[in-house]
Amino acid sequence: MRILALDIGEKRCGVAVSDATGKIAFPLCTLGTSEVLENSSAFQRILEDYEPSVLVCGLPLSLSGTENQQAGIIREKAERIAQQTKLPIEFVDERLSSGNARRILRESGYDARSMKGKVDQIAASLILQTYLDGS
Repeated sequence: MRILALDIGEKRCGVAVSDATGKIAFPLCTLGTSEVLENSSAFQRILEDYEPSVLVCGLPLSLSGTENQQAGIIREKAERIAQQTKLPIEFVDERLSSGNARRILRESGYDARSMKGKVDQIAASLILQTYLDGS
């Protein structure tokens, strides 16, 4: 059972997928958020290639753990994507995932310029691994 994860941002959407056993998360790519929301051919190709059974989306909660306006916006977008793809959706607290993704990339030798676009897919894989570890 494969699981697809999205780190939905204002402009970019990081995409990650689990292995077939549903135990390990892998960063896949970064798409424009509009591409995902509009169910573009690139997003459709991902759905066809990996045939996920669940969609996991990061939810940017406040540091106190409550939903704020940004979380509401992301929840709306994620539910729209889930409805279009006809996949059940799960949400994972994504606090600090982008910061952790940047740290991982810095430690791997990336500078700020070369990180662009990679942060989103690494963050999606961190969100997905959190979900997998909790399942």
